[in-house]
Amino acid sequence: MDDRVLVIDAPGQVSVRTEPPDAPTAGTFRAETIYSGLSAGTELSFLKGTNPFLDSGWDAELGLFRPGEGDGYPVRKLGYMEVAIVRESRAPAVAAGTTVAMTYGHRSGYRVDPFVDRVVPLPDDLDPLLGIYVAHMGPICANGLLHAAAELHGTDVRSLSDGVLGRRVAVTGAGVVGLLTALFARYHGAEEVVLVDSTPQRQAAAGALGFEVLDPGGEPAETLKSRWRHASRDRGADVVFQCRGNAENLALALRLLRPQGAVIDLAFYAGGAADLRLGEEFHHNGLAIRCAQIGRVPRGTMHLWDRERLSAETIRLLRAEAKGMREHVITDLVPIELAPALLTDLAHHRRHVLQAVFTFDR
Repeated sequence: MDDRVLVIDAPGQVSVRTEPPDAPTAGTFRAETIYSGLSAGTELSFLKGTNPFLDSGWDAELGLFRPGEGDGYPVRKLGYMEVAIVRESRAPAVAAGTTVAMTYGHRSGYRVDPFVDRVVPLPDDLDPLLGIYVAHMGPICANGLLHAAAELHGTDVRSLSDGVLGRRVAVTGAGVVGLLTALFARYHGAEEVVLVDSTPQRQAAAGALGFEVLDPGGEPAETLKSRWRHASRDRGADVVFQCRGNAENLALALRLLRPQGAVIDLAFYAGGAADLRLGEEFHHNGLAIRCAQIGRVPRGTMHLWDRERLSAETIRLLRAEAKGMREHVITDLVPIELAPALLTDLAHHRRHVLQAVFTFDR
C-alpha cells in the first residue's frame, strides 16, 4: 500500500498525496504510523506563508537565516509528533512490534535510520495516544523548566524542580505548550501556577486540569502583583513561561514578573514581534527574556541533560497526568484524509481545536 503524506502545496493549499513506500535496508526499519499530532501554530505558519524557512535558509553553523535561500513549496515534512509501530526491522537494536515516538511528519509510513532519526521506545504502560508528546513537544516544555532552573543554579541543575519548587509561576498562553508547561511546573513542586489566556476553550481546559486561569483583559498583572508580594517594591511571579506566539503575550509576561525575573520564552513568533515595547517593564524592572527552544539545553548542562532525559521526564509526567490529558487536552481525532479540511478551517478561524491528532487506518 502506498504511503499517504500531508503536503502544503502552496499558500492556502494543502493535500494528501500518495507515494510508494521505502523498503527497509540494512540497519533501518519501517515505521507504520498510528498517531500524528498537529502543532497548529507552526504548521499553520506554512499554510499562511509566514514561516521563515519558506524564504530563508538556516545556516546551523553560523546560527543565521539567509534571505532568499528558503526551501519554499511544497512543504513535505510537516509535523513532529508521531507514534508508530516498528515493522520489517533490519535494525538490530529495534525489534519489530515496538511502539516508538518520532518526529518524521504527517505520513502513514517512513523508513527509519536509527543512526540519523531520533527514536524513543514507548513503555507498555503509557497510552500510545499520549506518546505524541514524548519525542519533541514534551521535551520542549521540559526544556523550559530546565532553563528556569539554570537561571537560578547555572550549570548545576539536578532536577527540573530546581527552577520552580516552592515558587510562584505564571504561564501566558493555555494552548498545548502552556498546559504541558503548567503541568510540569505543578508536578515539580511550584507553590502556585496561574495560567493567563483569553480563549474560552483554553480557559476551560486549564480549569478542568485544576489550574487558576486569568483573562488578560482583566489586568492579571495587577491581580498577581497584589497577591504575590516578596518584599517592598518586589512583587510578581518568580518566573513566567511565555507560551503564545504574539507580542502582546510577551509584553504581558514581562508585566507579570517580579523585578530582575526572567521570562522563559517557549513561543514561536511567526509574524515577528513588531509591537513589543522594551522601554517599559522590561527596562525599569531589569528583566530578562530567555528563549528555551528544544535546539539546545542551557549552556554547560549538557553533561547532565539532553533530549533523551527530557523525553524520560515527559514520560514521567504523562504517566501522572494521563487521565486529564486524555479528557481535556486531546480534543480531536481526525483521519488523515480529513486533515486538509481541518487545516483550512483552522487557518480561516472556522474551527478551534486544542490538540488535534491525525489517525491512520490500514
